[in-house]
Amino acid sequence: MSGASLCASDLGWGPRRGPAILRDVSFVLPAGKTLGVVGANGAGKSTLLRLLYRFYRPTAGTVQIDGRDLWRMPPREAARRVAAVLQEQPTDFALTVSEIAGLGRLPHRQGLSSAGFRDTQIVEAALHRLDLAALARRRFGTLSGGERQRVMVARALVQEPRVLILDEPTNHLDIRHQLEVLEMLRGLDVTTVVSLHDLNLAFDLCDAVLVLVRGEMIALGPPETALDAVTVARAFSVSAWRERLLPSGRSRFTYTLPASDRT
Repeated sequence: MSGASLCASDLGWGPRRGPAILRDVSFVLPAGKTLGVVGANGAGKSTLLRLLYRFYRPTAGTVQIDGRDLWRMPPREAARRVAAVLQEQPTDFALTVSEIAGLGRLPHRQGLSSAGFRDTQIVEAALHRLDLAALARRRFGTLSGGERQRVMVARALVQEPRVLILDEPTNHLDIRHQLEVLEMLRGLDVTTVVSLHDLNLAFDLCDAVLVLVRGEMIALGPPETALDAVTVARAFSVSAWRERLLPSGRSRFTYTLPASDRT
């Protein structure tokens, strides 16, 4: 896998006969870099991601991958370029872990051809990478929430995308598997867009951060500049302090309710 450049230009979306939920969002993400999307619940994070993985067609603006409009690509080609891992996971699949992961190979097959040797190798490698090899024959619906999340990440990797979209990828995961998934994401040579609630995680993982408030972009840039105390306070309605930890040099946030909200 290798990353592709991702460009959003004046993106907007809203339901028919309804107000816009997302307005005038623009960014350029170079190949192989990671963009974090942060904001309070209802800020428009999931809507933005749905535009990037072609679930919603923009009502304004464009999404381009390596200079090509995502909506001008045939669906199969778009699926070879963009993969998504969502928060919502189906629980009623009557398929095994290996079969679910194998669905990621469908955009690469010709017609009704069955899985080949290389497909099998790619699936096995992804399951091993995400500590799922021992569960390969388990039914998906019998897994815990964290296990299902890792299976969906494996399916996305099997797809061999050039752009990977993740909506809260550590949701449902225990601490060890959170660390494993994050370490894996750091090692991928793909372009990644990830929505996050944890600002400390955004500092550790992302090359750039986009901050949304009620569907509008209020900051975009490296975490050190996009996530200043004023922006965080505006985005989350909290008082925030950022401190640099020694000897690692990493930044960490501390939050409190504004004095006016305390009882």
